[in-house]
Amino acid sequence: MKNKKSRTTVALDSLGCKLNQAEIQSLARKLEAAGYKVVAPDAQADIFILNTCTVTHVADRKSRHLLRQARRRSPKARLIAVGCYAHRSPADLEKIDGVELVLGNDRKTDLPDLLKDPTLQPPAPFPPARPHTARRTRAFLKIQDGCHNYCAYCIVPYVRSNEYCVPADDVLAQINDLLAEGCQEVVLTGTEIGDYQSGEVNLTGLISRILSETTLPRLRLSSLQPYHISPELVELWQDVRLCTHFHLSLQSGSNSVLKRMKRRYSTSDYTKAVELICKKVPDVAITTDVIVGFPDETDVEFKESLGFCRSMQFARIHVFPFSPRPGTAAATMPNPLPDSLKKERSNQMLALSKQSVIAFHERFIGKTLDVLWEQQSGGFWSGLTGNYIKVYIESSKALANRITPVRLVKLYHGGILGNIYGT
Repeated sequence: MKNKKSRTTVALDSLGCKLNQAEIQSLARKLEAAGYKVVAPDAQADIFILNTCTVTHVADRKSRHLLRQARRRSPKARLIAVGCYAHRSPADLEKIDGVELVLGNDRKTDLPDLLKDPTLQPPAPFPPARPHTARRTRAFLKIQDGCHNYCAYCIVPYVRSNEYCVPADDVLAQINDLLAEGCQEVVLTGTEIGDYQSGEVNLTGLISRILSETTLPRLRLSSLQPYHISPELVELWQDVRLCTHFHLSLQSGSNSVLKRMKRRYSTSDYTKAVELICKKVPDVAITTDVIVGFPDETDVEFKESLGFCRSMQFARIHVFPFSPRPGTAAATMPNPLPDSLKKERSNQMLALSKQSVIAFHERFIGKTLDVLWEQQSGGFWSGLTGNYIKVYIESSKALANRITPVRLVKLYHGGILGNIYGT
């Protein structure tokens, strides 16, 4: 029997997008406030909660793997699966040994109340645990959910169909709560944050209010679509607290493939958005997502996509081989490509991504940028610049959750090795 003063331990983990990370961070805070002891995702725990992803078949497999791994690590733990895969195919997850509860996106907000079941109830509430260092440093904040675009390849509108925007006043209140915890950077996230609209406040208005009504040191945005980029939005980057990083979805650099994907822009539209950003935001990093091997993608179309990505000089390209999702239009399209060809094209695009990362990083060797330090390992601290470069320094100083200027010296471990300015 447990000591009556012990708290029920909960490990939480998340797969997939920043929205999933925002949701799991929010849930962790609620559970801490309710008296649970939140532990690291890979720690032994009484309860393990996974926010699943289903954007590809690989994400499905990883979700199942993490639940089975948690079962092996904590044989008596109660396993709970929530999120997109749980929404799309709950039966798949219910088959896994130890999984007692599967909640889709329409019900996962009920989880704190469902945990009041006597079999899952924690002891009498204790004072909330001190927030984890990682959460204090940089937090993901959900401002919007739901999508109605129905791109041909995408499962998201089917598992996140309820569109919702968090009221602007609530967003500001949450940011002030995070500031009170010591948070230095907030990442605004959602399914389509560019569609944010709460009363008269759109995304541009929300950002303006955050910058004028809070003392947040750093504000970063998650993914945007090219048609979300406007002069009014980009003008806000005159404020140095806005991180100089745009993740701008592409998916293909071929207009004919974009049309089959049912994307709402052309490569010309995309180019204009990038040019507007680069004109107004010095030292900006533009990252993107690209799908290779879409049904009936020809050699010519793939070369168009590869060439377009090269011309954009991205800071990084996230590459995804096409994965048919049941129920989407692309899942039944004719002329699917063999896995071998998808792998070959993925490797070519990944090679370009690697070249792009190096070229972007080399532009900043010798420059001084501010870095938010997050963690220490093996005597090295690591953190991120505003334009999303991972920086390392060798230091014995306590740097966690501090922002310092750093002179960037040389390429190192996929990032840049630096010296704190003035040392």
